[in-house]
Amino acid sequence: MNLDHPVLSSLLPVVLLILIGFVAGKAKLVRGESVRDLSNLVFLVLTQALLFRTMSSVRIEQLDFKPVAQYFLVAGALFVTMLWLYGRNSRASVLALASIFSNTLMIGVPLIGLAYGQEGQVLLFTLISLHALVLLSAATLVLELQVASEHAALSGERRAVWRTVASAVRNAIIHPVPLPILVGLVYAQTGWGLHPVVDRPLALLGSAFGPIALVLVGITLSQTPIGKQFMSALKLSLVKTVVHPALMLAVGWLLGLRGLHLAVMTVAAALPIGANVFLFSQRYRKEEDAVTAGVAVSTAMAVVSVTAVMAVLPMLPA
Repeated sequence: MNLDHPVLSSLLPVVLLILIGFVAGKAKLVRGESVRDLSNLVFLVLTQALLFRTMSSVRIEQLDFKPVAQYFLVAGALFVTMLWLYGRNSRASVLALASIFSNTLMIGVPLIGLAYGQEGQVLLFTLISLHALVLLSAATLVLELQVASEHAALSGERRAVWRTVASAVRNAIIHPVPLPILVGLVYAQTGWGLHPVVDRPLALLGSAFGPIALVLVGITLSQTPIGKQFMSALKLSLVKTVVHPALMLAVGWLLGLRGLHLAVMTVAAALPIGANVFLFSQRYRKEEDAVTAGVAVSTAMAVVSVTAVMAVLPMLPA
């Protein structure tokens, strides 16, 4: 086994971090009641720093949005399809998000860098700059609308549609993920940059996001009955690591995407479920066990799916 292979060298650290969390959870080093607090730390502190700092240096006019737009077209179509199949409720929103949200940061950045170099990373960073903003904002909006609808059905109170939509949009905008992205993007357009005194703490907090989030996945996994969730996790993982990249490859090719652009977007689609979906499920307390198991299973499956995608791409005609 060649541990220097781009796929293995990117995925194995993720697997090890989840395993470390799993062992820590089984050894009771972290109590069950502390998981929610750790989740809040990651979601409300570390994520904020990472997203704001990432977006604070993005210049909109320098980005190539064509391949990214096609990526979101595929992701959006798959999200709507899975939302419909899972039942069009708040639970379905979380599972549909898990079907399309890739681990672009923790796995994607080193993998694309090793496989496609700096030019490939620029394309990936363009996707990353909008990935959470577009997908999490859309999922939050849909989920908030469904939560409002479910609440109205239970309470018998019916609000005007515009009030429900306005409330959902408000909750989506002030959500802990889209807000720092929007603020960072606006700040970037000033051209001021971040002073090292501010940038350094943000960099340290942001760099802690990936490892701590994945360890937290392992801790939660140690308290989750995987046997009961395995089939749900397997279905999620198959959609995420097989269906998603297959659709991206087919649609991208039909729409004229070729070469490096097609390769980076397809590999990004083949990546396993991102830790942000786990935090999303924790925040709304929807399908937590299924998503936790899905992150672990999809990470294991991605070793095969990403390898297969990277083997097929060079065979395509130019």
